[in-house]
Amino acid sequence: MKAVLFDRYGPPEVLYVGRRPVPAIGPDEVLVRVRAAGVNGGDLHDRTGKVRLVTGRAFPKGCGIDFAGEVAGVGASVRGVREGRRVWGLLGRRTGSMAEYVAVSPRRIAPAPDNLTPEEAVSLLAGATTALTALRDKAALQPGERLLVRGGSGGVGSVAVQVGRVLGARVVALAGGRNLDFVRGLGAEEALDHRTTALSALGRFDVVLDTVGTEQARVRRLLAPGGRMVAVAPDLDRPLAWLGTVLGSAVHGKGRIRFFSGNPDSALLAEAARLAEHGDIVPVVDTVHPLDGVADAQRALAAGGVRGKHVVRVR
Repeated sequence: MKAVLFDRYGPPEVLYVGRRPVPAIGPDEVLVRVRAAGVNGGDLHDRTGKVRLVTGRAFPKGCGIDFAGEVAGVGASVRGVREGRRVWGLLGRRTGSMAEYVAVSPRRIAPAPDNLTPEEAVSLLAGATTALTALRDKAALQPGERLLVRGGSGGVGSVAVQVGRVLGARVVALAGGRNLDFVRGLGAEEALDHRTTALSALGRFDVVLDTVGTEQARVRRLLAPGGRMVAVAPDLDRPLAWLGTVLGSAVHGKGRIRFFSGNPDSALLAEAARLAEHGDIVPVVDTVHPLDGVADAQRALAAGGVRGKHVVRVR
């Protein structure tokens, strides 16, 4: 099968489309024929080696964590999954979804939204599951509360704005100047240019969702009494300072910063699919790239200003 690979850490040019054997599934696994995969910030960190302490030095490495496609094979012990079913899911802690086939636990997939193409579905997947976990489960966002989404036009932020609206919050989003009308169209009551808006002018918030990672100590000061802040992106350029900020927030100051790395199960994937099928959240595809265009997709994501998600069409 074809798969996006890289043999060393480095710039986007290290990525290439190579060949790997189709995965052999175990009795408790499912084989999925991948139609589309999302381009995520974590893919850039993996490729550059910023998280090499976790990813290690064994090469070649695959690329991508999320996918949409259909079931091509079912392990002997798996129940409730049939071949040909359209599904979406994530690989958990592994990478390699930018390949024609993936082997995955049935606990990491769910039926894909019936009303979306694979490219549309995968543009929602990671953002929807992250936003639901952050806002509903971690922050317990309540109707009428004031929510700040930092990075409101990106892959997670664009869905978080929609989830915040669905949960009844008054959503304020920070984004690039050219994307403000776009973010308002997703449901933000206010959309402000992050380059020209002083944090001190924003007022206080019951919940802050940070998808950017930088300056989290300053952003945390925006919390109202009883406010909650959830961060879904670390500052990998200043990892020790960032870690100190997160840990220090638990013992002093205004509100603990809750940080988590998403690893959704079938139930959460099914909940995201239900919201998509009901039209409560809509996909936002910035650009669809071919499999051999992954380097261009990563360059575009790194350049910033993205609206929703860059997506790779695998098959």
